[in-house]
Amino acid sequence: MNTSNRCVLPEALDNLAADDPRGMRSRRDLQRVHRAMRSVAILLQAVARLRLGAPPVRILELGAGDGTLLLRFARALRPRWSGVELTLLDRHELVSDQTRKDYRDLGWRVTPMRADALEWAAEPRHGHYDLCFANLFLHHFDPAALAALLRAVAAATDAFVACEPRRSGFSRVGSRLVALLGANEITRDDAVKSVAAGFTGLELSLAWGRGGSDWRVEEFLAPPFTHCFAAVRARARTEGGAHGL
Repeated sequence: MNTSNRCVLPEALDNLAADDPRGMRSRRDLQRVHRAMRSVAILLQAVARLRLGAPPVRILELGAGDGTLLLRFARALRPRWSGVELTLLDRHELVSDQTRKDYRDLGWRVTPMRADALEWAAEPRHGHYDLCFANLFLHHFDPAALAALLRAVAAATDAFVACEPRRSGFSRVGSRLVALLGANEITRDDAVKSVAAGFTGLELSLAWGRGGSDWRVEEFLAPPFTHCFAAVRARARTEGGAHGL
């Protein structure tokens, strides 16, 4: 794999029905992959770097899947973030009744939104959010589609965190080792494609492309395999330190 250029290829899981047994197994695999990648710890680190002036109340996750990753994140923040209204956007209805209950037990109100992210981006108006997340999601999009999606995100939120595959030789090796986690053939194949479509350097900052001083943008490596992007409006940020974490 050439790590110097992104290579975006269709991933098998994206084209499987919500009730396809292979897809259901692959989504369970992804829960283990997130643990191996330290995804919750990385999300906490990225949000802390935003230095939000107040804990967010309205949160959106794009490509949320079954919602369990952000549930683990919410548990890590309990009780510092409370009364959160969380929207989980995905093409499929994957959030289980148990997951909804677990959010309610934390004092979070969760609303699954079944929608294609690019169709959501093309809508003339969105609800406004304090914070938006994208986890292992942006790498699915070619440059034109990525730019359109990020424009919509910038219009809809005051802060944004994306955690994506890091496109590197080390990540390439890691993608070949997901079999050690017991991953099925769908997950194994998609992991390699994900790294090939991942990000490095300042690629997401360039795709974001918001000029002027309204946004503070940061892009950084989160070991071992994650590339992070964080953006926050000046009005949502405090220079005195991170609130709510």
